[in-house]
This record gives sequence, C-alpha cells and structure tokens, in this order.
Amino acid sequence: MTWVIGIDFDNTIVSYDDLFFQVTMEKGLIPSNTLKSKKQIRDSIRELTDGDIKWQKIQGVIYGPMMHKAKLIKGVYDFIKICNTKKNPVFIVSHKTEFANYDNTRTNLRTAAMKWLDKNGFFLTKRLGLSPDHVFFQSTRQDKINRIKSLGCTHFIDDLEETFLEVSFPEKVEKILFDPHDQYKPRPGVKICGSWDEITKILLQGEK
Repeated sequence: MTWVIGIDFDNTIVSYDDLFFQVTMEKGLIPSNTLKSKKQIRDSIRELTDGDIKWQKIQGVIYGPMMHKAKLIKGVYDFIKICNTKKNPVFIVSHKTEFANYDNTRTNLRTAAMKWLDKNGFFLTKRLGLSPDHVFFQSTRQDKINRIKSLGCTHFIDDLEETFLEVSFPEKVEKILFDPHDQYKPRPGVKICGSWDEITKILLQGEK
C-alpha cells in the first residue's frame, strides 16, 4: 500500500522559536525565562493588553520579512528522503494567508515560504526533489482539511492539536502531532512525537 504523507509547514517543517524569542524579548513583551516555544510565547503575549493584536504583529514580521532567518527542523530532510525512496508521495499543506493583517511591508507570506523552501533545497532534484505543485497554502483551516481530503492523505503531521480536533478532519487519516516541547496531553487516535526521528521510527515500524 502506498502512503500519502501530508505535512504542515509552520513549526512542523520550519522552526521560528529562536526568532519569536529574539523579537519578543527585544520588544520587552516576555520575561527572559520564557521557554523558547512559539506556543508558550504566544500564550504569554495574549495575556497582555491588546495581546492578540501584539501577537499578530509579531507573526506578520516573522512570517514575512524575517522568514529567511527561520530554521529547518532537524530530521525533516531525512524523513522526506525515506518517503522518496519508498515512493510515498509527500505534500505540504499549510493554513497560511497571502498577507498578514499587521505587516507594513506587505510581504506575501506564501511567496516568502516558497522562497524559504527553495533556499533550503526542497525543490532541487539532487536534494529532495519535491515538486512546487506539492505545496498548498490554504486561507482557512477548513480549506486545509479539505485539501488533505482531496489529496487522499493517509497520514498527516502537524504541530497544532486544533487541526486534529476539527470535526471535519477525516477519521481514517493517521494523526501525528509534532510536539518537541512536550506541551500536549495524550488524546485517543493521535500519536504524539517529540522529534522527527521519532516520527520516522513510528512510521517505519508501522509500515507493512
């Protein structure tokens, strides 16, 4: 049986933890002992006055003009290489709008993400050889789920538990929650993995 692997983009393939920490510390929005985790930083900022707007402004800067500084998460490359060897198609499916609500530079977030993927060798034949046609940016979470369904994904890997909690998320798709900071509690039907090495081992052990 051929598996069809779907992977989220932000905080699953690419890490912004250091960038979020750096920018929010410079702006004095978080204490220095805050964990370098997007989720922890987000939750801390949202408790401030107009916290949600402050958070959206930070996101606009990092996902836009600072996108080139984001880091590839360790283990992603090896995982996709193994998928290629086993002829398991890989698709990137992300909930990402074209523009941030609070970004004065009006950087196209999708273009910035595609440039990052290109810069990191995802599209080079001699490296990963992923087709740009296998990358989908969707305007809403429901659009993202609809895309997962239309692609026929057998597995989906995401850092957001909310994706899997949506009633419309297809039951037969194997849910893998990427949780490098150990922030989520176990849920029925969801496999939690703290690293891409762990994801690779689980999928290889389960493959028939």
